[in-house]
Amino acid sequence: MTITEALNLGRSTLTSESPLLDTEILLAYALGKDRTYLFTWPEHELSPQQAEHFSELLKKRQVGVPIAHLTGSKEFWGLDFKVTSDTLIPRPDTEILVEQALLKIECFKQDHINARVLDLGTGSGAIICSLKHEAPYINAYAVDLQPAALEVAKQNAEQHGLSIDFRVGSWFEPIANARFEVIVSNPPYIVEDDPHLSLGDVRFEPLTALTSGHDGLEDIRSLISESRSHLIEGGWLLIEHGFDQAEALQQLFTDNGFQQVETIYDYGHNPRVTLGQL
Repeated sequence: MTITEALNLGRSTLTSESPLLDTEILLAYALGKDRTYLFTWPEHELSPQQAEHFSELLKKRQVGVPIAHLTGSKEFWGLDFKVTSDTLIPRPDTEILVEQALLKIECFKQDHINARVLDLGTGSGAIICSLKHEAPYINAYAVDLQPAALEVAKQNAEQHGLSIDFRVGSWFEPIANARFEVIVSNPPYIVEDDPHLSLGDVRFEPLTALTSGHDGLEDIRSLISESRSHLIEGGWLLIEHGFDQAEALQQLFTDNGFQQVETIYDYGHNPRVTLGQL
């Protein structure tokens, strides 16, 4: 089977939203090459082992296994991150959270303060690693309840040569009385019985990292309230949330004494990140 034949096989086999792109990624992965190679050497013949590996990948993708789980990695903020079934798959919209946090970090830098930055529910570590990569002078901390997820985050930090203080535990529990200039979080925010949980990639992601009570705001309420004891005066809290939760988050921020409360829209023009200053 040549590369051209393998690409045709994948296109005709997969029924995902992006069968061509999925095929290219899986074939390149099976070959141990980048996607450019596929178009440079279309007549290259796959070895029996490569053909079998590619076929198995197609079968798994056809039943919905996420591309990131099949290849074990996902690009985020221009960096490659290891992902497993113990972590959420980093998504492009979360880069909005990174962008906004960097703006706040830069403000502290202009005041000659190397911000202490805390990432709550870090998962793969994509957020805190991206922040530390862009602003290496920050003092970076990350917390996750799941030891398996935290191990993935540690491996990602090591891969990119980043010094980050990782701690296992529930939200603010592991950081005692420490205070921070910037706190970021992409917490669970999906309603427990949301029908979308049975669709797409989320079927294969950890449920505890996705859902939060009957309205999706259970964890967010705690985060906003408890953050007051862990932010310096003038510190910033930034939270990613669902497209229909902006108004509720703005009210929660305001009720908890935050000022300059603002919601930032993602690339699809949906409300995605709400932030405020204590």
